[in-house]
Amino acid sequence: MAKDLYSENIYAYALSKTLTKVHPPLTVGLYSSCHSKIKMILKNIKDHMNDEAKRREKHEQKSKPRPLKVSIGNLLSLITRLLFYRPVWTKKNQNRECVRYIFVKFSAWHFAGSDMLWAGLAMHLWQTLQDNFGKLQFGLYRVAQYDEEKDSKKKKIEDGTQNWRSKKILCIPLWALVLMILIVSLFILIPIVILGFTKQKQAGEGQKDSGYGVLEGFAIAALGVPAAGAVRFTFMLGKNLIFNQDLNIRRRLDNKKISEQLGLMHEVRKEIRLLSCFIHFMEIFERRKIKVVLEITALDRCTPEKIVGVLNAINILLSDEESPFISLIAVDPEVLAQQVDQAKGCFTKKDRAYGFLDRIITLPFTIPPLCVVSKCKVFRKIVCGQSEIAVDSQDHEVERFCESETSLSIEDNSSVNTSLIKGQATALITKHNKIETHQNDIRHETEVEKLIQSAFESIFLCNQSRLFYYISENTVSMRRVINSIRVTIVVMEAFKIEVPSPEKVAAWVVLVDRWPCRLSWIFQCVEDEEQILQTEENKTETSAVLDKNKSLWNVFSEHRVELHVIGDEVEKYLERDNDPELFEMFLKKDFKFTVGEMAKFKPYTFNLDYSIKNEMARIRGSKRVKGTGSFFNTLSPKTVINMTVEDVCSELSRMKLPEKYTELVMENHINGQTLLLSDPADLRQVMQMTIGEWTAFRIRFLGDMSSGRMNQTKLLPVLSKPNLIICPSGL
Repeated sequence: MAKDLYSENIYAYALSKTLTKVHPPLTVGLYSSCHSKIKMILKNIKDHMNDEAKRREKHEQKSKPRPLKVSIGNLLSLITRLLFYRPVWTKKNQNRECVRYIFVKFSAWHFAGSDMLWAGLAMHLWQTLQDNFGKLQFGLYRVAQYDEEKDSKKKKIEDGTQNWRSKKILCIPLWALVLMILIVSLFILIPIVILGFTKQKQAGEGQKDSGYGVLEGFAIAALGVPAAGAVRFTFMLGKNLIFNQDLNIRRRLDNKKISEQLGLMHEVRKEIRLLSCFIHFMEIFERRKIKVVLEITALDRCTPEKIVGVLNAINILLSDEESPFISLIAVDPEVLAQQVDQAKGCFTKKDRAYGFLDRIITLPFTIPPLCVVSKCKVFRKIVCGQSEIAVDSQDHEVERFCESETSLSIEDNSSVNTSLIKGQATALITKHNKIETHQNDIRHETEVEKLIQSAFESIFLCNQSRLFYYISENTVSMRRVINSIRVTIVVMEAFKIEVPSPEKVAAWVVLVDRWPCRLSWIFQCVEDEEQILQTEENKTETSAVLDKNKSLWNVFSEHRVELHVIGDEVEKYLERDNDPELFEMFLKKDFKFTVGEMAKFKPYTFNLDYSIKNEMARIRGSKRVKGTGSFFNTLSPKTVINMTVEDVCSELSRMKLPEKYTELVMENHINGQTLLLSDPADLRQVMQMTIGEWTAFRIRFLGDMSSGRMNQTKLLPVLSKPNLIICPSGL
């Protein structure tokens, strides 16, 4: 019960721990159909990541990062670095533990009216980061630091401890040159100019001195070059302060030559690259890593073309190798998949929704449905006038408010004093307990990291298991598996669940990632069998329990024919799965997962999109509603597929059909597999039934599935004899 009360916080904690461990760029798919749960998870993620950043800074001993609070000293130091120095990338400053997270919230629904939603995303990102760091700092960086050709290359990591290198002109440091010019201007040239004007005035009265005129001309010439440079620098800085990147992107949107012919996204990508370089510069200055967490919500409310545009922008603009961005796409996956499939240009498998998302998402995280306790808690918060996305620290206040308001009025002064004494007495105990708790947390985190490392080793150490054989060569898929393993183990440990062997956890994550459709089908078949057993138990008043030791491969084998029959309706989901022969080898030989193990892993399977299972349930349920009602008395596909020739003959006798049909069944060796997998037209031709007899026969054995296959087989070549359609071994 206690774990359910804080389940959302635990999910957010596990995901935040993963986000703090991995290196950007990273794109997280935060899947849920409940927008309130998404907001709750995002809020908790932000709190946990900020707490982690504070914890790291607190324990940093060697090089303390600069304070985030703006001060005159820090501002002058930053301006000096921007004008006269360049950062040096060293192994030491690239491996710093201290980190700063900047959260950027982007609601796609607010920008849905824009012609190019992804351009709105880029503008909002620029505006938020500019407000965070300051307009002046951005303007100075663009004018004094940014070199488009040089900064477009990959950073060179050097050995050394020096973080800054002075800019030089003719081997002279720029700061020294500027200082020399200022000294000369103040102490030599300015007095000469003043004296020159004085002498020239005297010369006008009849005294001429050409020497002072020469000195004055020399002073003006000496001051002219640096003055012109200063004027140019000031003009460029003022231009960047007035015309920021927001206005630049809008101007390019209005320019049809750029937006249509030259490629607007290419121009915007340059601006995003400038933003990344500025963040890397600030990392060296602040002495901490800086990661930008972009929270994208309400994307599933937009039109298909705009959704695809935003996803492409994330993939193209924010996924540079040195990008500091972590993108959190919080959407309803079922709606998103339908919208993407409707977008123009979906001509191949990879262009369809799931293939398209698999190329972009590097960490899928499906938020489990609300448990009964959590639903009650949210309902109680709404009744008490509290926000349903309140953090857990507010739960106790809500409970106290809801339980009894009158209990507070009966407390007298003595009870208040007693409570104060008790509070002081427990303060010392609490302090001691906090120290012990902190030590236990450190030990627990170390144990969790060991489990995670063991799970990783079960994949990349070939002598331990065969998991490496099933890993995709796609690097995005590899990252998805790595991140999902970490989340799964952290959640199970946080829930105090006995974690199976690390190899089992890794194998389960790989199974979900490689064959999501077939595993969802197994989930649905097991769920339906359990419901049927519960119904039979209520009728017979005897306990009926599904065998927990039954292997998942046996479950799939029993229902594979039914999956083949509805193959056209689930084709887009089956396309997500990888090699079916490898699936058979995985479950049948190397990792023989059972129904009991599946039940244990299912609540902690976060990298599976449950919308696939829901669609399987809908298709399977619609077939039963159309063809297996009590009025028609239709046999289930599972029953038919296991029927022998003798069973078919016995069923024909019970239907009181003529004896000649029984003889035809025996003669043509028509069993249950033949009935389900053969062309209904050929089957009717062999049986030579009247329309009334054929209708009764079809409803009894084939239900509603025959009509669907009649349409499918019209495109098939006509067979001379009724043949059995062989089911592929992978299904």
